[in-house]
Amino acid sequence: MTFLEIDQLSAFYGQAQSLHDVSFNVDQGDIVAVIGTNGAGKSTLMDSIMGMVKNTGAIRLEGQDLVGRNSADIVKMGVGYAPERAHLFPFMSVEDNLMVGGYTARDDIGRNLAHVHELFPVLKDRATQETATQSGGERQMVSLGRALMTSPRLLLVDEPTIGLSPKVCSEIAATLKRLNEEDGLTILITEQNINFAMSLAKKVFVLETGHIRVSGTPEELMADKELNKAYFGT
Repeated sequence: MTFLEIDQLSAFYGQAQSLHDVSFNVDQGDIVAVIGTNGAGKSTLMDSIMGMVKNTGAIRLEGQDLVGRNSADIVKMGVGYAPERAHLFPFMSVEDNLMVGGYTARDDIGRNLAHVHELFPVLKDRATQETATQSGGERQMVSLGRALMTSPRLLLVDEPTIGLSPKVCSEIAATLKRLNEEDGLTILITEQNINFAMSLAKKVFVLETGHIRVSGTPEELMADKELNKAYFGT
């Protein structure tokens, strides 16, 4: 069943157009990845879903239009957003950053916080630490944890592996897979790390200069020799 529908989405920063008639669907319970180089429009896509960028076209969650709604309303509808870790509040503690996410799901704060601590035990141990003093991997955990505090049904994860070691990338991948398989969370990821995205996603969309150039399952994309050479370098 189509859970998230993106239909002819174009996005603008002033007069500059960043996305051009982007269309794709995310089915409920899937992990979908949008991959592309820096500047391809991946973060703009996520910001558009969250109502943070001027756009045209349609974005629907279970048939309900998100275009024209503010970010707080979109979160209340069940969309959690984990942007790049640089978007945390650096001089607030880990716990206070997580509580920001709990603002729109106050009745679930205790349960959600316990779940975040189960997924990322280090965040419980360092609850009073300012995020500015944490490692990159720990800040990424805080970003994901804050999104989970909103009680999402759809989790948007923007480039979770930037600057992280392969070991931490594997840990983040395992957590996202667990959230999908055990909690039934639908997840949309944007990534430059192709191997990371292909290891998780059921379907992959390649975004290039604001256009969807190609899409398919990881197996389909890797089986096409020309696509493999053009986009994956093998």
